[in-house]
Amino acid sequence: MKKIAFTILIALFLFATFQLQAKSFEKFPAKLKTSLNAYSFNDPLSKGKMNLDDLLEFCAENQFDAVDLTGYYFPGYPEVPTDEYLYHIKQKAFLLGLEISGTGVRNDFTDPDPVKRKASVELVKKWIVAAEKLGAPVIRVFSGTADTKGMPRAEVVDYLVKNLAECAEFGKAHGVVVAIQNHNDFIKTADQAIEIIKRVNSDWFGLILDIGSFRTDPYNEIAQTIPYAVNWQLKETVFVNGIEQKTDLNRLMKIISESGYRGYLPIETLGEGDPNVKVPRFLKEVREALNKVKNNF
Repeated sequence: MKKIAFTILIALFLFATFQLQAKSFEKFPAKLKTSLNAYSFNDPLSKGKMNLDDLLEFCAENQFDAVDLTGYYFPGYPEVPTDEYLYHIKQKAFLLGLEISGTGVRNDFTDPDPVKRKASVELVKKWIVAAEKLGAPVIRVFSGTADTKGMPRAEVVDYLVKNLAECAEFGKAHGVVVAIQNHNDFIKTADQAIEIIKRVNSDWFGLILDIGSFRTDPYNEIAQTIPYAVNWQLKETVFVNGIEQKTDLNRLMKIISESGYRGYLPIETLGEGDPNVKVPRFLKEVREALNKVKNNF
């Protein structure tokens, strides 16, 4: 009898364990929020024809959920602006009903010169603190575009990962996720992005999934990298086998919704044309695709 009772207890324990594990793997339904990447207004912001206050008002007028405030449009970049200015932007976004979905910097962790890489690390750390003050949950960084002077890729990845891990640890201490963008620079493919993310191996590090920077099989590579995505850059076009074509937003939203991703979907319009016209048009297309996929789930 004791043996039977013991067997039953073990069976109940295993069943309960299985139930807990099954529950832990359940996915919440996808929850997707629109955001605007400030780079969409790169020309007017860079030339002083527009400032971040204007951008916030544009986002509110067009009913975005959030805005991604790229660091180099803040006055004085690469230096961090005063707390007074950061808190002004934070307060204005709040009063307009906008969330700040992220920020980002220009850095280069592929440079063979350790002094230059160290400067990039310090730049990222300064803007992590700025992101914390803004209430931005994530900061975007790049891998880099430096001439690696013929060094083996594996060697560059080693020091790239080391620098990213240091930034991620600093981000953890300040409550800001660090995320690398696949930017068709040192990182060109899904496999390359995943390798780096796995090697950094931090819950405070992820991927800014740039749909326009995969150049061969974008939809499959998007699906492959979604598990690592903490933010996005949705673009009007993608490249299939090197050929630029209009993004199939219905297909894209289906992939995103089925993945269980929850969070922001910043859009970024590029190229010629007035962003005051291009952004609302693309946002309308994104919303239509989102509504279509919601109705099918």
